[in-house]
Amino acid sequence: MRIGIIGYGLRVRHVFEDLSKLDSSCRITAIADPRWEELRTQLEDGADDIAWYEHADEMLEQEKLDGVVIGTRCNLHTEMALKVLARNLPLFLEKPVATNYEDLFRLKQGYEASRSQVVVSFPLRNTPLVELAKQIVDSGQIGTVEHVQAVNNVPYGGIYYHNWYRDERITGGLFLQKATHDFNYINYLLGMKPEAVCAMKSKQVFKGHHKAGLKCVDCEEKHTCPESTIVNQIGEYCCFAEDTGNEDSGSALIRYESGMHVSYSQNFFVRREAGKRGARLIGYKGTMEFDWYTGELTVQMHHEPRVVTHRLDVNAYEGHGGGDAKLLHNFVQIMKGKEQSKTTLEDGLLSALTCLKATESAETSTFRTIEWAR
Repeated sequence: MRIGIIGYGLRVRHVFEDLSKLDSSCRITAIADPRWEELRTQLEDGADDIAWYEHADEMLEQEKLDGVVIGTRCNLHTEMALKVLARNLPLFLEKPVATNYEDLFRLKQGYEASRSQVVVSFPLRNTPLVELAKQIVDSGQIGTVEHVQAVNNVPYGGIYYHNWYRDERITGGLFLQKATHDFNYINYLLGMKPEAVCAMKSKQVFKGHHKAGLKCVDCEEKHTCPESTIVNQIGEYCCFAEDTGNEDSGSALIRYESGMHVSYSQNFFVRREAGKRGARLIGYKGTMEFDWYTGELTVQMHHEPRVVTHRLDVNAYEGHGGGDAKLLHNFVQIMKGKEQSKTTLEDGLLSALTCLKATESAETSTFRTIEWAR
């Protein structure tokens, strides 16, 4: 299987670096990236076996590929995806699938006209923790889920203010960057579609009181600031500069088609052991709660004195709690014609639509209907 990559970023590099270990018949045969010369030097081993291109169109026209991976910066996901969809090739697409309404509708139209199978990079949906949660929900053990309380407290949140992620013109904001994962796994667990959302977001910590363009290395506080990147190199720019974008917390209430609702909250200035990502799903019979940081899932029965705790070894799974490996396996099997996508573009489109509606709600102080009508 011959795979071409458009945009060889850190995320795609991490997911696909062990491709040959998963399946020796698969290999990366072409990479298109404006930084191709630099990347070729960095790659060293195997670089000579890869055809390098500056532009995606050139690669797609000249190479015979069995599948294509898109790992560009977020604002280019749609544009590059449409090129691949037009060729009906299997596609591995990084999230978010689009960063604005115009791109989202263009992508939906292009997908509906294509025969491509698309794997959207939603690893949380594929983790053993969510698979276990899905089994419990579907078994009826806690009854029909009538309320969800989900949280994502990000202990490494500085990354969204130190480098290019701080530019909302590229990222589309942090609902699209982070909540898109959570909305996807929640939709999967519930087996329902969202109908409406109201949201708020705020920027209370990473505000601009330093000059625009300031880099940590040039700052007088570089040795005392707890967010300084001179040691932990997650970016070079000051997260307290006046040109930082992105909110540093956000919350959404989402109503689903049954009438039940989900509360979701995300935060980007917690640190260390305060990190938490997971959800509490509540039915009449019981409550189920899980957290990726601890690897624990607990079921508390409401009408009998019984609590069951499942502990997964978080160190046994690499890459988003084991989700990355399953995404990669699914993509390989799709290229071989043996499987259908488990994280479809329909899923990606709906999640992105929900995120855009949440952002719109937060910026207009209104409820927004989650629908495809323009």
